[in-house]
Amino acid sequence: MKKNRKPAVHPDEASLFRASMSDVTPLPHPKRVEHKRPLPRPIPAQRLRDDRETLKDSLSDHLPWDAGMETGEELSFARNGIGAPTLRKLRRGHWVIQDELDLHGLTTAEARGLLVEFLNYCARRGLRCVRIIHGKGLRSKNREPVLKRKVAVWLMQREEILAFCQAPRADGGSGAVVVLLKGVR
Repeated sequence: MKKNRKPAVHPDEASLFRASMSDVTPLPHPKRVEHKRPLPRPIPAQRLRDDRETLKDSLSDHLPWDAGMETGEELSFARNGIGAPTLRKLRRGHWVIQDELDLHGLTTAEARGLLVEFLNYCARRGLRCVRIIHGKGLRSKNREPVLKRKVAVWLMQREEILAFCQAPRADGGSGAVVVLLKGVR
């Protein structure tokens, strides 16, 4: 059963109120202009989609011959001007991993798109050290890590990437890379 929260007004009280308000004149409406609010600026959705597609296409799968990546199974890369001590610090976990992206189980096209978006996000937030999990390839055809080499090639093509190396065993080992990004100035 619902309770009526509004107290009942006795008919005598209502008539008394009307009688006391009979000589009251309502205030006139102020003569003001109601300005329309300006419309928000349009979002260039198509241009943003085009920019994302261009960035995706800018990451090719071709590995340049002078890429500077060490040969062998462990991924490692340092841009020109980044010394061996920096790469050694990265391997030893000198920088705190601020965010991560998990790509394993994705197709190459899906992984490339997510990687581009993630790196752009990292640049906007000013992140310096991130982990990218590409997987070990245990469930792929021929049990080869397909994304491992592709991620390395894509990372080398981005100017904001200073260095990357295989993650320590506790952080994913051969199934992930730790990436050092340029700082915001």
